[in-house]
Amino acid sequence: MVQSRRAGDSTGQPATMQPLQLNCDMGESFGAWTMGMDEAVMPHVHSANIACGFHASDPSTMRRTVVLAVQHGVRIGAHPAYPDLVGFGRRSMACSAQEVEDLLLYQLGALDGICRAEGASLSYVKPHGALYNDMMKQPALLTAVMRAVARFNPQLPLMLLARRDNSEAEQLAAEQGIGLLFEAFADRGYDPDGYLLPRNQPGAVHHDPERILAQALSFARGEPISASGGSQLTLRADSLCVHGDNAESVAVVARIRAALDAL
Repeated sequence: MVQSRRAGDSTGQPATMQPLQLNCDMGESFGAWTMGMDEAVMPHVHSANIACGFHASDPSTMRRTVVLAVQHGVRIGAHPAYPDLVGFGRRSMACSAQEVEDLLLYQLGALDGICRAEGASLSYVKPHGALYNDMMKQPALLTAVMRAVARFNPQLPLMLLARRDNSEAEQLAAEQGIGLLFEAFADRGYDPDGYLLPRNQPGAVHHDPERILAQALSFARGEPISASGGSQLTLRADSLCVHGDNAESVAVVARIRAALDAL
């Protein structure tokens, strides 16, 4: 069954709005190279998307991040990516659907093993970077990602981009027998259809803490935001992402969590 904080119940009646959950990409350091501010962010989020070694991270970083999540009672999500350490997983790669399925299974297995060693477990899967964006525009890749999740553990929901129209993703998920968590971004700009603006475009990443907070609250309240070209965009979301490598997002994450808790 497709999961949604706004879906109706089995009687067809509207469901009660559930609180928007806060997630952050974490465990993205590699060796002596540090990315993000995991220790500062972890106490304020509900879920941690932990890198699995392909776009960032290494076994020791993965384990430290899992331990940190366990200490703070934070849910753990796998954050698999294209095999692109140099490009931080933000470059599209010519991977076939079969290769995408295989590389997801490999990464899910790696993080799952570390979670088991620390008495934890995976709660969901959220692809990273270019793979995340590519799968939203290529049904064959999205199907491959869903098939990998279904074969690994069909109880794990797939977190993916909330768009103006989610019907295609919902249909594919129903065919694969997995649930979905729709995600919005507090610190990213959108086009009118609900796709993220490419990072090389003006307005793709928000750096004003007040704007990040305002966008987070708009999503939490079900209110529209301004997309590129001045259009209004309303998204149905279950989870809200702030990026750990965006200093302005980290600076306001505690305020976002407090505001969400107060709604």
